[in-house]
Amino acid sequence: MINEAALSKQIEDLLVSRNLRGMKTVQPALATGYYLRAARVLNKCKGHVLIGTGFPVVDTFETDGPVGAIALYRALETLGATPVIVCGPPVSQKLMADFRVHEIRVGEHQERKLEAFQALYNYHPDAVLSIERPGQAADGGYYNMRGESISERTACFDTFVKNAKCPTIAIGDGGNEIGMGNISEALKDLDIMASATCVDELLIADVSNWGAYGIIAFLSLWNDKDLLAEVKPLEILQYLSDLGSVDGVTRNNELAEDGLPVEEGDSILVELRKLIGHAN
Repeated sequence: MINEAALSKQIEDLLVSRNLRGMKTVQPALATGYYLRAARVLNKCKGHVLIGTGFPVVDTFETDGPVGAIALYRALETLGATPVIVCGPPVSQKLMADFRVHEIRVGEHQERKLEAFQALYNYHPDAVLSIERPGQAADGGYYNMRGESISERTACFDTFVKNAKCPTIAIGDGGNEIGMGNISEALKDLDIMASATCVDELLIADVSNWGAYGIIAFLSLWNDKDLLAEVKPLEILQYLSDLGSVDGVTRNNELAEDGLPVEEGDSILVELRKLIGHAN
């Protein structure tokens, strides 16, 4: 019998072990068990789950976020939920042919707010999840890891998170993503224009895509399905690369995430499968 609380702690430690952008440093600000708690919420979902993702980089989008969003979308769909990816152009236009997508747009705040209210009413989601989606800073703007303003290219998903009548979850890896408002004090020592947007449950990882894998580990365990074995990072990266994605660190169109080769994500999947007894 697996001790789920202990498993969550093992997953949490594994996913920040590289401490690429300081997430291991800020981890003590979170109450242990965050992967377990988030997975419990998603495991109950049988209706719509809104998955916000897509971080603007130059005139396109980065691979970190969409890879995990697609992996989680497929896992939730397998378990009977109806996931919807919520994102703005250009990634929204690229994914529409293959996934349920709700497009959000950049523009006048009040108009976008009304659109979010309408979408939440129409979908009546069981959960709203953000994975590597820019979060508004205290000044209302959006900033990348370099501190550059990306407000003119960032559609607002914060409004969905702030006004949802269901559990909200966020995954981030640097401090400028939705959900990081939960640990704003801990982020003050990091060189980042931090997000101020809060959620019910914040999950951190060295690469946000990996956070999705941490959730899927629990979903695999509870449903007696090796959902992690179905996650193929290279295939998803190739799919996104063909659509024009770039690595968020190098800004090049390549099969990488946050400057790391695909083998790094593969190794995380192997370790997670070992933790839940699905691999030797």
